Amino acid sequence: MELSERKLKILAAIVDAYVKTGEPVGSKSLACDLGVSSATIRNEMADLVELGLLEQPHTSAGRVPSQKGYRVYIDRIMNRKPISRKEQLYLDGLLFSSAYDPEKLLEGVSQALAGLTRFAAVSTAPSGRKADIRALQFVQTGHRTAMLILLTSAGTMKNQVFRCDFDLSPEILRVFFRVMNERLAGMPVASVTPAFVQTLAASLGDLTALMSSALAALLEAAQESVETEIRLNGQMNLLFYPEFERGNARRVMDFLERPQDLADLLLRPQPSADVKVMIGEETRHPELYDSSVIVGQYAISGKNAGAIGVIGPTRMDYAGLISKIEYLSGSVSRMLTELMKDE
Repeated sequence: MELSERKLKILAAIVDAYVKTGEPVGSKSLACDLGVSSATIRNEMADLVELGLLEQPHTSAGRVPSQKGYRVYIDRIMNRKPISRKEQLYLDGLLFSSAYDPEKLLEGVSQALAGLTRFAAVSTAPSGRKADIRALQFVQTGHRTAMLILLTSAGTMKNQVFRCDFDLSPEILRVFFRVMNERLAGMPVASVTPAFVQTLAASLGDLTALMSSALAALLEAAQESVETEIRLNGQMNLLFYPEFERGNARRVMDFLERPQDLADLLLRPQPSADVKVMIGEETRHPELYDSSVIVGQYAISGKNAGAIGVIGPTRMDYAGLISKIEYLSGSVSRMLTELMKDE
């Protein structure tokens, strides 16, 4: 059975109506808008059910889109709703105050998305896994303590405080700065492994004992830098949707508390730079089989660096949300790229 133009129009009308009301859609409510009889619409709806694009919750009820129906709607029918100038100004205002700090910027993005969409909003901070070391700084914090600051090309900055068995001085910290930057600046952060640090320590000769604590701090900072950090906001919004009643909300919440699974979902490779929509089973996580995830990945200097997205019920305004996430991911890409240039 082929999907005729009329079937596609009926499917689109049902999706749009169901997203707005949350109620099954009957043939009578569509007849006037589509200009055909209720009987014709009922026949077409029966065909759409047979094709797996619609479902009938109850015998006497109207129809609702299936997950397959939403996929056809997004891929073949939907027209994106452009983000309004008012929304652009609102989002720009929220992001501008934190544009100088990558971590605060991504936190601001999650907060903005949660407030704008009333769904759970997530973002990943730029990971140092594919980044290089830009520089290492040292700040004295006490007579025998100092802070190592690791800066990466992805915009991440990790701090580690270390303690020595001797009194520190500006001259000693300048030695740490010179030795570390001469040997490490420009190399991949992921290369700083325990084996590498042992080799580095062995090559320092008389400086090994002096710098042992600083080298341990370097390893900890590098390991933290390559981990993907998650920013999560608005998860309580999900409790207000009927789709998440009867334990569904708890399953989603349990998933959101697993940072690594969430990061893997958001950073799943995409075939293009477009915003990606994963519906129900497409997420590959049973906890999200009644949910949809919309993800936009952002880049720094043209290289993928992280992602932002929302998680909510499958009944969501895809046409509007995709445009908002696309705008935000583009804004984050530009801001972080400019920030890296300034540094």
